[in-house]
Order: sequence, then C-alpha cells, then structure tokens
Amino acid sequence: MDNRRTFLKKSGLFLTASLLPFPYYKFRRSSEKLGVALLGLGNYSTGLLAPALQQTENCELRGIITGSPEKIPLWQKKYGIKDRNVYNYENMHQLANNEEIDVVYVVTPNSLHPKYAVIAANAGKHIWCEKPMARTSRGCREIIEACNKNNRKLSIGYRMQHEKNTKQIMEWAKTKPYGSIQKLTADAGFYGGSNLTPWRLEKEMGGGAIYDMGVYCINGARYSTNLEPVALSATQSTTRPNMFDEVDETTKFTLEFPNGITAHCKTSFGENINRLEVTCENGWYYLDPMQSYSGVQGKTSDGKILRPMQKMQQAVQMDDDALAILNGKPVMVPSEEGLKDVIIVEKINESAAKGGKRMLL
Repeated sequence: MDNRRTFLKKSGLFLTASLLPFPYYKFRRSSEKLGVALLGLGNYSTGLLAPALQQTENCELRGIITGSPEKIPLWQKKYGIKDRNVYNYENMHQLANNEEIDVVYVVTPNSLHPKYAVIAANAGKHIWCEKPMARTSRGCREIIEACNKNNRKLSIGYRMQHEKNTKQIMEWAKTKPYGSIQKLTADAGFYGGSNLTPWRLEKEMGGGAIYDMGVYCINGARYSTNLEPVALSATQSTTRPNMFDEVDETTKFTLEFPNGITAHCKTSFGENINRLEVTCENGWYYLDPMQSYSGVQGKTSDGKILRPMQKMQQAVQMDDDALAILNGKPVMVPSEEGLKDVIIVEKINESAAKGGKRMLL
C-alpha cells in the first residue's frame, strides 16, 4: 500500500512528459456498443461502475487501466477482459492503437484526473471524468484543452443530473411551480473513520470533505436554482485534528445567488447528512437522501412523493453519455459544470483560510 501511494503521489507531481500528445486516430462508427475502459480500480469502479456496465445498453466494459497488477486477473476472470485491453499508467498511451476502446472513465484520486485524462484524450479517447473534475481550476482547464484539441467529448460524472428526481428539481428551477425560489439548504456527508481511503486525508491528492462531498452541495445549489452564485463565505472545522491535519473534516458555506437567494450548505466526513431542500414563495420540496447510491427520494409541500428509480444511477449516467457520443449530440453534464464547481471550491477554501471572509465570484 505504501509503495502504491508513493507511486500515485509521484505520478501526480510530474506531469510534463505525460502531457505530450500521443498519436491520434479516427474512431470507427458502428451500431456496436461503445467500449469503456475504467482508469483506476478502486472502490467506486469495483463496487458501482463495473456492475453498472453490466446493465448499460449503449456501452460496455472492455478495458481496464490500473497501477495494481494484482487486480488484473480478478477483473479479467470476472468480466472477460482481453489481455490486449489491459493497461497500466505507463503504457496507457498505447490506447491510441486500440479501436475496441472508445471511452476512458477516469476514476483515480482527484489530483491525478488531469494527468490521465490528458493522456487518454491525446490517445483519441472520449473522456468521462469522475467528480470533482480536478483539484484545481487549472487542472480542469488542462483536461478541457486536451479534449478540445483532439475533438473528443468530455463529460463529468455528476450522476445526479441523470437521475429522475434530480431532473425534476432542475425542471422546477425553470418552471417555478411553487413560486419564486427564496432559499435552499444542501448537506452531504458521511462519518468517515478507518473506512476512509487514505488519499482522502491528503491535501496533495485532493482529499477533504469539500472536494469529495461538498461538490454535491455546490452542484445541487446551482441546478436547484438554475443560477450561478455571485459570492460566498465559508468556515472549516474538525473534531479529530490528529486525523484531519491536512484537509477539512467539515466545511460550512453560504452561496449567494442573484435575486437575494441564499444556499446554506454543509459537507462533512464527521456525520451522516444527505438532504437538499428548496423553499419557495408558495411551497417547498426536498430530496432526502439527495445523492445516495441506493436511491434518491423526496416530497413536496402539496404531497407529491418523489420515489427512487430502480435502475443503477451509474448505468443511466453512462448510457446517456454513450448515446451523446453515438449520436454526435452534446453531453448532459459538460466540462463547464466541473470547472465551475472547482472554482467555487477554491474560493470556499480561500474564504475559510481567511476566517470566513466574503468572496466574490
């Protein structure tokens, strides 16, 4: 594990050679499903993305990219992955010669997203990038530039924007069936102890509650209002300083939107919270939980029940993104969504470092 973490740290720091473009090839067009390679075989890929790719209609799991060779035979046995579709982080540029892989889904620690997304895009692959898009706005722009240069589609893994109840909330932000939105709250977090992946406690790797769970609050506040915040203020705290000596355990922040709308948000690795509530002029509605893997559900002030969908959220997300590629249409969650949220995270961290100073956006 120590060697693995050392490798990840080093590979995240030395980007220069990896940013060089690799040969580009033109994708075939056929009626087949798109081939997806998962880059990073941690808990999310293992427990959710790979199983979801067994349910998808427009794409399928065909490849893996990993720095953990001991995982390779297990994945090959379980999913029938061919030898030629197995890569590591050092030879993944050879994807440029593999027409069976159309998409690379980047699921590494946050700070490594730019490096590997750029390599995959330069190899001619479409990119699906897990949230947060990157640790810095600069990293986000590096991914965007590489995908634009190679004419590849880029989608951010905000699965909630593909989920039916969340899409209803997004629609209500435009149609306002309960009158003008006045305020909202967005909370997302869980109690993390020994189950926390080590890199989530490391600043250099993009750890901390604000990056891991806070982006759900930020994105939720934005899509619930259909507006962009104009200012914010934030504070950060911990009840376990020995554990959270590099990153935030809990971040509270307020987003100010046009028309006097405020979003009071909280994210934490110190408690189980998961709720989005919108208060309007003539009523209210909420999602609780707002982003649980097991399903999103909610209620409105006039008694409507928002029931969870049955299909895996990740399967719906990847099918939507694959269909956009196959049909040459815009993706549902474009790169701008990821970039905007990371810019806000940077301002939240700056505000907290300055004692809760109000920051303009």
